Amino acid sequence: MLAPIAWRTPPRHYGPWEQVVSLLTEGLVRRGVDVTLFATADSITSARLVAVCPRGYEEDPELDAKVWECLHISAVFERAREFDLIHNHFDFLPLTYSGLVSTPVLTTIHGFSSPKILPVYRKYNRRAYYVSISHADRAPDLSYVATVYHGIDLSRFTFREQPEDYLLFFGRIHPDKGTREAIEIARRAGRRLLIAGIIQDRAYWEREVAPWVDGERVQYLGSAGPELRDRLLGGAWALLHPIRFAEPFGLSVVEAMACGTPVIAFPRGSMPELIRDGETGFLVADVDAAVEAVARIPSLKRRRCRQEAEERFSSERMVDDYLRVYREILNHG
Repeated sequence: MLAPIAWRTPPRHYGPWEQVVSLLTEGLVRRGVDVTLFATADSITSARLVAVCPRGYEEDPELDAKVWECLHISAVFERAREFDLIHNHFDFLPLTYSGLVSTPVLTTIHGFSSPKILPVYRKYNRRAYYVSISHADRAPDLSYVATVYHGIDLSRFTFREQPEDYLLFFGRIHPDKGTREAIEIARRAGRRLLIAGIIQDRAYWEREVAPWVDGERVQYLGSAGPELRDRLLGGAWALLHPIRFAEPFGLSVVEAMACGTPVIAFPRGSMPELIRDGETGFLVADVDAAVEAVARIPSLKRRRCRQEAEERFSSERMVDDYLRVYREILNHG
């Protein structure tokens, strides 16, 4: 199992790819699968841990990301003969090693950061194996063995029947995620807004977000670890997710539903696959429609949101799906 090394596996706060890798790895180990996890040295796992990078390079500015990424990836492929299959969660770079080994390589494509990376995926198309994380995030000229939705550890998210009076924005502070739009929705709906997440675009934060943060109507809480995440998501009247890009998946969306909290989102990327409009949230075209949707939240049943998370987005379901993919690949070989 090849994890990213931007953050620890599992991450302390932010790190969605590392979080998915951790849940999958631990789930496989519980099923009796012999897993070797390649991750940072401070990672926590019940699998066999192999590490060359001491800690996540996003947590230690002294680490050169390219240097440690190369050392990390090469460590896996130099030992490829020891494994039945290499499951790559490290984006496109490991594919450039895949033609040098006979061990099959499965890559979960966690999204395309830019069209500029597609030539790598095209080169290894049908030589390697690809999994998409939503139907919306498939490149039309690539071949996929499956779509596997991310799963979450449902035990970490507490169902709450009665919400509090605030709206929540939960995610990285970046124009793509629509933080400024969330502020406008809350302001016009007459609701408090809590914001949690890392500041990824400092200029955007200073220009579009910080001027509205007054500690009362709009509060910024920083990055939220597991316990705070559970409390924030569970207490929210609704999660605001006014994304401005085609999001491949949305962990915060399914985490909110696990707490019983409906989601109001723009219908881009994977959102129509994750949210059942009128049941677990509302898919809205713009800020005006989002403001109207806030008033309609009482028409939704919070128990239905939790049920949806249990049925479709558990980590155990994710493990089941990947085990089927592994068997298909190994039988094909």
